[in-house]
Amino acid sequence: MTALRIVAPGASCLVEDLGRPGLARLGVGRSGAADRGALALANRLVGNAEGAAGLEVLLGGFRAVAEADAWIAVTGARGPILVDGVEAPPAVAVRVPAGAELELRPAEHGLRYLVGVRGGIAAPEVLGSRSRDTLAGLGPVPVAAGDRLPIGPEPEAPVALLDREAAFAPVDGPVVLELVPGPRADWFTDAARALLFDAEWRTSAAADRVGTRLEGPALDRLVAGELASEATVPGSMQVSTSGQPTILGPDRPVTGGYPVIAIVAPASLDRVAQLRPGQPVRFRHAR
Repeated sequence: MTALRIVAPGASCLVEDLGRPGLARLGVGRSGAADRGALALANRLVGNAEGAAGLEVLLGGFRAVAEADAWIAVTGARGPILVDGVEAPPAVAVRVPAGAELELRPAEHGLRYLVGVRGGIAAPEVLGSRSRDTLAGLGPVPVAAGDRLPIGPEPEAPVALLDREAAFAPVDGPVVLELVPGPRADWFTDAARALLFDAEWRTSAAADRVGTRLEGPALDRLVAGELASEATVPGSMQVSTSGQPTILGPDRPVTGGYPVIAIVAPASLDRVAQLRPGQPVRFRHAR
């Protein structure tokens, strides 16, 4: 079985597919790619099923050598992509000849590259998924220099020349996210619920696959104290005792004790994955 040989993984490189849904009752979160749309696009471009396992690379600094001719597509974050030193386009299927090196330089837009490889990354499955859950410690261990990542068998679908979503890249300016009411919205004052939509928030440097903290005005509580832990979903916006909200990500705990004022609508979740520290965020009601 052919493989990618990792020369440098960058700040963080994880094997991710679309996760392991339906196991929350057992205390197991879905996990999966933080930018699910970007992974699905990369897979479509190289002819894989949308849920095939690829690589999620934080910010860049990634280098790998193809043991045999391979097709790859890089989506999500945007920055210089090089194949044996020659710049390659983003969101397009690119041939990497045997022995050639794929390099992802530091991202200039967005936060997470998603790399699709024709055939998919054939890491062992854990509970039906090849995703790394960083909170639970499930799935393939983080990719390290010297690793040899096996590539699965050739899919039946051809390599795609283009995709209707391929032109879109993460924005650098303010990002607008749609919200639906959370199960504990009534724990907050009317003023706090209005402020959530009226204020401009900033993405904190305290952000990872578990959650993205936002900085801004304190959201005042109407109900004092904490509640018993209850179920969370991706995009749940918990508000800590400081009054600052945190958007829970793909590796969130399946239960939490902070009240959830709102939930990021599924159509907006991929944008959260590409938020850079300091980037402005505004909210609007989901339509």
